[in-house]
Amino acid sequence: MESKPATGRHLALLTLGALGVVYGDIGTSPLYALRECFRDAHSLPPSPANVLGVLSLIFWSLLLIVSLKYLALVLRANNRGEGGILALMALAFPKRAPGASRRRALLIGLGVFGAALLYGDGIITPAISVLSAVEGLNIATPAFEHFVIPITVITLVGLFAAQSRGTGKVGTVFGPVMVLWFVSLALLGLRGILKSPQVLWCFDPLLGLDFLVRNRWTGFAVLGAVFLAVTGAEALYADLGHFGARPIRVAWFGLVLPALFLNYLGQGALVLHDPESIENPFYLLAPHWALYLLVGLSTAATVIASQALISGAFSLTIQAIQLGYLPRMAVKHTSSTERGQIYLPHINWALMLACIALVLGFGSSSSMASAYGIAVTLTMLSTTVLFFFAARRVWSWSIWHAGSVCAVFLIVETAFFAANLLKVLRGGWVPLVVGLVIFLLMSTWKKGRALVWNKLRPASMPLEMFLDDLDRHRKVPRVPGTAVFMTANPEGTPIALLHNLKHNKVLHERNLILTIVTDDVPQVEAAKRSEVQKLAAGFQRLIAHYGFMEEPNVPELLAAAPLGGEPINLHRTTFFLSRESIVPTRSPTMVRWRQWLFAVMGRNAQPASSFYRIPANRVVELGMQVEI
Repeated sequence: MESKPATGRHLALLTLGALGVVYGDIGTSPLYALRECFRDAHSLPPSPANVLGVLSLIFWSLLLIVSLKYLALVLRANNRGEGGILALMALAFPKRAPGASRRRALLIGLGVFGAALLYGDGIITPAISVLSAVEGLNIATPAFEHFVIPITVITLVGLFAAQSRGTGKVGTVFGPVMVLWFVSLALLGLRGILKSPQVLWCFDPLLGLDFLVRNRWTGFAVLGAVFLAVTGAEALYADLGHFGARPIRVAWFGLVLPALFLNYLGQGALVLHDPESIENPFYLLAPHWALYLLVGLSTAATVIASQALISGAFSLTIQAIQLGYLPRMAVKHTSSTERGQIYLPHINWALMLACIALVLGFGSSSSMASAYGIAVTLTMLSTTVLFFFAARRVWSWSIWHAGSVCAVFLIVETAFFAANLLKVLRGGWVPLVVGLVIFLLMSTWKKGRALVWNKLRPASMPLEMFLDDLDRHRKVPRVPGTAVFMTANPEGTPIALLHNLKHNKVLHERNLILTIVTDDVPQVEAAKRSEVQKLAAGFQRLIAHYGFMEEPNVPELLAAAPLGGEPINLHRTTFFLSRESIVPTRSPTMVRWRQWLFAVMGRNAQPASSFYRIPANRVVELGMQVEI
């Protein structure tokens, strides 16, 4: 399933890119993770036993969840080189795979809910990361206290405003900046370790267990803050297709993991040496002369971490659109050579407004930490469950093999999830509400489109019957040019074709029925893109296959497809599309308010002509009303 591993210079470049994109989120966790474990909400004194216990939990969480689960196992479950929860869902439950429909629908719903929660993570990560970095100015001098929020908001506005220009040029500096960041983490950590070398005892897992047993309920609550050290692990899998598994693993074990370990050790050693430093151990590790430089570097690192989450939200949205979970949206390509560099203005500005609202609403990174974690734990749990079914299907693991491996992760992640539930009333409800709203939109659109399909399909005349009748019994006038009729049903007669014939009573000399199908793979090979079939009465059928990471381009498709006759001239081609207007009714299949929501989403969807890049002046839309 995995392509040929990268080697040599190519591996080095991919590893550098992975440092800049994949590890921004988890790499900026030292800014706040250890500090939050001892905040007032937990009333945990920074005693030597508690500090060593928390460090032990952080250390083993990074090893178990990131190194073992994601790096060693989940990255193997690539869907033709692509990762992410929707790719894993398609791998575990392909459309044509047999299985109990109710259980299948439930687990697919779990995967969609996990994807929806990633939007909640995408909102909180830029806000808490940038805010925690700018708060370092308070350590340099209290005079900056009133400027922290304005500087954070300005930084976020600049970050989101720059998205329309694309990330290609900025991305070339992401890797080197993050290398500098991780090297700085390691050096700061070494500086701290020299103050209290006994901090190295934290590698003993028994210290973590002793911490939980000794502190009981408080220790359990602290797990919610410990989890902040592993947020961003899901990005390892989501960005698999951009870099490949080997560069991601090399970057983690070669630089990221050692740098994180050293920095957490250094922070812990500093707190052992001076318990008062728990107020902000990350910035207090640095000498005073380097504080402003460190704040600048931290801000740059958090902006890069935020960029990765924003780009991930764009990619996730494209996948959801192609898989039928969201309506078509405006997509702008910011690079003429790189397909993955896209910009979705609606998603971008919604994320910006949400991030600014969080910064203004919570006011500090410590307050915002209460809202961080619960969405990520649910996404991780969803990934573990889907991985179980993917391992059973793809590698033929026995139920005991897959179950025993996944049970270990489920136990740990369930404990983290339960601890994060304690944050719900302190702000944890925010990502949950965001995730539920996104899930409601996705499930409503998916179900609504299925109802429309079920409504239109019986009313569609079989194509063979229509063409036979047309060939034998009708003498329909023909006009010069080519007509392309787009339809989702490759078997029935397109509604637009029937309406055109009914109202205009003519046909073109050349007629093509085009169906675009999204397969359960990220990309489709060029040789398997098009299926062409010659039909009666001068018609041809073209079925085009695309992956869920691809964006269809109809003009390019028609130019490359092996169609009979002369090449299609777009200037002499008319595209006929049908557009359904949803009429809400009293129906047992979908409640009235969801019908209304589906209708609103449909009216605001991007026109098919724009989404498929069809010249607008060559399109004829024929509308019809559909009651669901």
